[in-house]
Amino acid sequence: MAKLLHWLMAALLLIQLLLGAFALIWPLSPTKLQLFIWHKSLGLLLLVLVLIRLAWRWLNPVPRLPSSVPPWQRLASQLSHLTLYVCLIALPITGWVINSASNVPLKVFWLFRLPNITEPDKALEQLMKWVHGGFVMLFLLVLVVHIAAALHHHFVRHDEVLTRMLPGRSR
Repeated sequence: MAKLLHWLMAALLLIQLLLGAFALIWPLSPTKLQLFIWHKSLGLLLLVLVLIRLAWRWLNPVPRLPSSVPPWQRLASQLSHLTLYVCLIALPITGWVINSASNVPLKVFWLFRLPNITEPDKALEQLMKWVHGGFVMLFLLVLVVHIAAALHHHFVRHDEVLTRMLPGRSR
């Protein structure tokens, strides 16, 4: 389950980042609005998935790192995972605040209306756009470190940190 959630979320996050980037640069048009609906809907789906993933992780602790991993790398691993989870929760919530503050109605995947969590407020909308963008940058930075660390474990340390998260591998 942990692997399924990890790789499903990784794929959805890649799509999410691309949707967000294209939605920002696309000229104002029906296509831009559709891109944002997909982006916002996928963001809410990812929020649900990260909450499921955290519950699964709490009930099924992750395997320990190999004993050869130095304490500072263990701490770095814990902090980077914590930061990724904080970003994965903060990003859809700040996006929801932006949507609410801009008073733009949103039907999630065109199925149900997302309730506003704040009153319309242009100043709050602008602030949350900055906060949301900051979380995107933090997420991307930590994601690059996360991927680099996995590759380091595989190609430099030659341990099983990466391979144990690959699909089809058992503990």
